[in-house]
Amino acid sequence: MSFSPNQAIAFGPYRIHPGQRLLLEGQQPLRLGRRAMDILLILLAHAGEVVSKQQLMAGVWPDSVVEDINLRVHMAALRKALGDGQNGQRYIVTVAQRGYSFVAPFVLDSIEATPAVAAPRHNLPLRRTRMIGRQPLIDHLITQLPRRRCITLVGPGGIGKTTVALRVAEQLLDQYRDGIRLVDLAPIADPALIGSHLATLLDLSAAEGDAQAGLVDGLREQQMLLVIDNCEHLIDAVAALSEQILRGAPKVHILATSRESLRAEGEFVQRLESLECPSMSTPMEPAQALGFAAMQLFVERATAARENFRLSHAELPQAIEICQRLDGIPLALELAAAQVSELGMDGLLKQLREGLPPLSAGHHSSAERHLTLRATMDWSFNLLNVCEQTCLRRLGIFRGSFTLASAAAVVIGQQIDPGAVFTAVTQLVAKSLLSVEVGDEDVFYRLLDTTRHYALEKLEQADELNATRQRHAERCLTLMQQAQADWDNTPTVLWMERYARGLEDLRAALDWSLNGPGPDELGVQLAAASAPLWQELSLLRDYSRYVRRALSLLEASPADSLLPPCPRLQIALKLALGSASYHTWGGTPQTIQAFVDACQLAEEHGDLAGQLRAISGHMAVNLSCGHYRMALAQSEQFDRIGLHGEPLLSLSTHRLRVLALHYAGDQPQARVHAEQVLQRMAHSGHLNRFTHGFGVQYDQSVASLTVLARVLWLQGLPEQAWRAARQALDIAVQINHGTSICYTLALASCLIAHYNGDHVNARALLQLLLEQSQKHSVLLFNNWGRQYAQVIDPDNAVPVPAQSSGLIREVMVTLDERFVDDALVERARNGDAGWSAAEILRARAAALLKGSSCGSEPARESARSDTAETREAEQTLQQALAIARSQGALAWELRSATDLARLWQRQSRHREAWDLLSPIYQRFTEGYATPDLRKVRLLLDSLHEQCPA
Repeated sequence: MSFSPNQAIAFGPYRIHPGQRLLLEGQQPLRLGRRAMDILLILLAHAGEVVSKQQLMAGVWPDSVVEDINLRVHMAALRKALGDGQNGQRYIVTVAQRGYSFVAPFVLDSIEATPAVAAPRHNLPLRRTRMIGRQPLIDHLITQLPRRRCITLVGPGGIGKTTVALRVAEQLLDQYRDGIRLVDLAPIADPALIGSHLATLLDLSAAEGDAQAGLVDGLREQQMLLVIDNCEHLIDAVAALSEQILRGAPKVHILATSRESLRAEGEFVQRLESLECPSMSTPMEPAQALGFAAMQLFVERATAARENFRLSHAELPQAIEICQRLDGIPLALELAAAQVSELGMDGLLKQLREGLPPLSAGHHSSAERHLTLRATMDWSFNLLNVCEQTCLRRLGIFRGSFTLASAAAVVIGQQIDPGAVFTAVTQLVAKSLLSVEVGDEDVFYRLLDTTRHYALEKLEQADELNATRQRHAERCLTLMQQAQADWDNTPTVLWMERYARGLEDLRAALDWSLNGPGPDELGVQLAAASAPLWQELSLLRDYSRYVRRALSLLEASPADSLLPPCPRLQIALKLALGSASYHTWGGTPQTIQAFVDACQLAEEHGDLAGQLRAISGHMAVNLSCGHYRMALAQSEQFDRIGLHGEPLLSLSTHRLRVLALHYAGDQPQARVHAEQVLQRMAHSGHLNRFTHGFGVQYDQSVASLTVLARVLWLQGLPEQAWRAARQALDIAVQINHGTSICYTLALASCLIAHYNGDHVNARALLQLLLEQSQKHSVLLFNNWGRQYAQVIDPDNAVPVPAQSSGLIREVMVTLDERFVDDALVERARNGDAGWSAAEILRARAAALLKGSSCGSEPARESARSDTAETREAEQTLQQALAIARSQGALAWELRSATDLARLWQRQSRHREAWDLLSPIYQRFTEGYATPDLRKVRLLLDSLHEQCPA
């Protein structure tokens, strides 16, 4: 059947809209990976027919050659998402040796419009299996959580704490205005990272030096549930954070899971018991036994492992004994059920009798259950063949999820070859020792925390830990090198899916190689290659620590060591250090030295691209410091060095030329070149998102629109400037790149909103700047935002020391003329102030007139007198006017002319004032509601009345 855009297909509790690729369960969207959705649509199009594996693979991967395992994994994910096989419901069946068939009844419905789907307010994972045996506990927790506020689910590994917590969270989705967030601490080893990890997840600020304080402040007004999973290895840190949240954020609730209580103030502990098992001494039918949760779970998982499994009356005593021997522990039951297809019930029970402690009467303690699970893990591990055992223990090195290729890279070596990894991984999944996560493009695998710790123990016992860590770090390096190569030509969402989930593994590899026993040379290469990931995640402060360590190792090593000085690596690391230092501390001597060193090294070794990147980075610092002439000269260096037909480098240098022209004060040329850059980017398809290693790495579109917005405003086009600034911010938010968001807020949208008199938006954007710059540790722009607050939001501003020099000091004068000082006036008069020179001189004139009492109404006679201050003010305004005209800065020209016209009006020079101001006002074609133009209109009306006919 073919699908019409106006049709929906309903089956079971689901409704699919093929045109929108949307699957709903009731009113809630069901998250499917792109490949799983493709499979479902193909099967539905051939409902009732058998679709071969070859047909499916050709339809789902038309341009790729893939292994059968890809189809099997995505098919398994689709079945789990639909709950296929649960409660006797079957949607998709496997037809042996032929393929798959969609067999459930369905109904075609006509639809009039795309259903409105609420934006998800949570990050809970896709539910893959049915909840068994915990509903009374879940109901109890749902009623208790609003009153208790902090509940910790406590129990041994494998007891089902995470499953219960996730199900409680699912059922409370509508109860929290600001949603629910799952925080999995299993990959986090350093307690100092908890605050920043949680802040990133919640999109909140994490203050320098005290991440928890900023986090709590951001949560203060939130009504939210935090599900903090796997706390046991970070108990003290989680307890302290929980107490701070409970005290500082009264509407935030916490549901934690841990093998032991947090011992936090306000915590309520809920212990999880094993699933209830049927009695071996009470005769019963299979239907009665299935009323017990442990039996339900065992049978359901056995059925998933072997489609034709049915619990017979003869096998019932065996199944009951299995549940009893495994003490009703969910993970143990799953591990055992996964073996039914190979061992059968007789063989499974025989193995368990030999491998587990003897049965004992009564309830078991937590410690006894831990021993049971441990024995079950040992038993399950011993059933693996040598290759599977090697694979499992080596995969324990991964902290997060990984692909099959990554698994092969880490596992291969002694006792196992690459071809065996595919089979071994498949078997580990089938035996419930490995979990599968399906993304839009790739399949990812993950070990449960309990299994990972067990695997790591086995790895140490086998004396393979260091060798496996070496391969793990080498795999991280390969991935980061791939990430570098893909960075410019891969869609951001796909790039992040591929590489961002490996952050904690990257941290582990860097810590091991740079700060631990691992090889220095590997750590240095990894620090250099991983720059794009830290940049995309806006974690430059964290990255700078690794860069400094890598540089110190590289520069301190003797020439005959395993780590001789390598110019390519030194240049890359110096550039990375310069960029990270700039965003964290601004244009410090250390920042400048990093770019100067990189440039010198690149020049010495004939690295053209390195030279350009170093010069551009130094140029960005010079712009920030207000060294506009030096920056303009550096931009001219690009042409002298030559680009030798490299379009990406040429585009980046062209954009930086725009910046230099704008800040140096040549607005007409800046606008011409800005529009050319945007046109070139549009023609290139915007593939080169970032500045190709240039400057300090902002999104090209965001950076180009930001400078264009500034130029447009100065040229007297405030409405067009606002649209360009908003477009830049929208793009930055859409790609969710923190430093780009901070850059465009600080340089364009905040300022233009204030200039245009849009105080509501200006304050809102300022708050966003402060939050984002704190969250991403872009402390340079955070400081700028706190400076802006003195003018834009003075009621909520915190006193901060004024900046003595640099671009920010000049920006402050454009916001409020009271910030002018002698040093700025000197810069304006000697030509160093560039873009802001006219406004600085106008501010000085205003101060002179105020000092001569010219600004007050009763003192008009004084204003008419030829005082030294009045003469100097008039001369200064004339100078400001001339500079503004020479720079094509109509906005500054208007401000200077307005002040001069007011002065002349007070001196009864009405006709001169009118003749000066009216032509300038008439050159404006928009922005008549802005404060500057409203003032001029009132002044012109007044002058018109005062001028003789």
